[in-house]
Order: sequence, then structure tokens, then C-alpha cells
Amino acid sequence: MASPTTSRDSILKAMRANAPSLRPLPDPPNAITYPDPLAHFAATLAGVGGRFLQAAGEADLQILLASLEVYQTAKRIASTVPSLPGNVDLAALKNPHELEGIDLAILPGALAVAENGAVWVPGTNLGPQRAIFVIAQHLVLVIQAGSLVHNMQQAYENLNLQRPGFGVFISGPSKTADIEQSLVIGAHGARSCTVIALP
Repeated sequence: MASPTTSRDSILKAMRANAPSLRPLPDPPNAITYPDPLAHFAATLAGVGGRFLQAAGEADLQILLASLEVYQTAKRIASTVPSLPGNVDLAALKNPHELEGIDLAILPGALAVAENGAVWVPGTNLGPQRAIFVIAQHLVLVIQAGSLVHNMQQAYENLNLQRPGFGVFISGPSKTADIEQSLVIGAHGARSCTVIALP
């Protein structure tokens, strides 16, 4: 004996009978490109409150870092960049609350995007305490200039996200303009963000 037809079955049958025919997806729009993506990245990053520096090499990277006021005044520095050690051992921290008082976090970025001044930081680059980029008062992101892409379409094509895993695009310091459209820097995260590019 066949089961009685429910109203759900009737509705689904009517929807299938009246479904529009499938159409091909439109071609994606041409993504924007820039004659000098590094210069555009620097300008866009400055526009969102960040700062861009270009290092000539590893030795120059350390000199540039040492010249930053946020580095000179920082008492607690956490770093996941091997060539730029901090004085906080992130691996020894057992609880995210121990990140309180981190003045400066130095993190390696996997790629950068000229279109919006963003740097992709995979979760594996954050160390054992993933909240580090939000808790630290100031951020320094280190990228390879060769990792720069023009636009977000290229960025997503180049992401190598481990599963399970996550990452974050960081574009300048924390900011909000929700209240009376007044821009506030460092509203709920880092108060400054400097990106240093290695050749």
C-alpha cells in the first residue's frame, strides 16, 4: 500500500514541475590589476591606517624593526617569525588570558593583496594562542614581496588552507566608524599595524 501524499510532497512536486531551466553561470568580471602592485599596496595600507616598510634583506629587517617606536617602547614582545625573536614564549602560555599585556606581536604573512592592503595570516602562523593578533597592542606583519597579488580573486586562488584550519586577512590596525561615522583606530584590537616586505 502506497503511503499517503503529504502537503510537503505536493509542494515539492509542484516546485519540480515549475522549476526554471538551468542556465550557464556568467563569466566572472575581470579583476583589477595595477601597474605597480607594491606601490598600490603601500598606498592602500596607509589609507586604512597602516604603515608599509620595505627591507633590503634579513639584516635590514632587524634594523627596520629596531627603528620602530612601538618596538623600542614594547616591554612584552611575542613573535612567530624565527629571525625576529620576542621575549614572550608563546609555546609556554597555557591560557589565552596570559596574552594580556602583549605590547607587540610580530607575525609572518603568507600573502598580501594590493587591492585592499590586506595580509593573509594562516592560523599556523599565529602560534598556539590564536588570539595574539587581536590582543596585542601593536602588530608587525612580515611578508615576502613576491607573495603580493593584485586582487582578492588571485588571493583566494593562492590560499593553501589546511583542513581543519583557518586564517585571517588583516588590513591595517583595528578600526571602526560605527558610532556617528567617526573613525576610531584600535577600537577592538591592535592600535597600529606595520607591514614589512622582504625582497
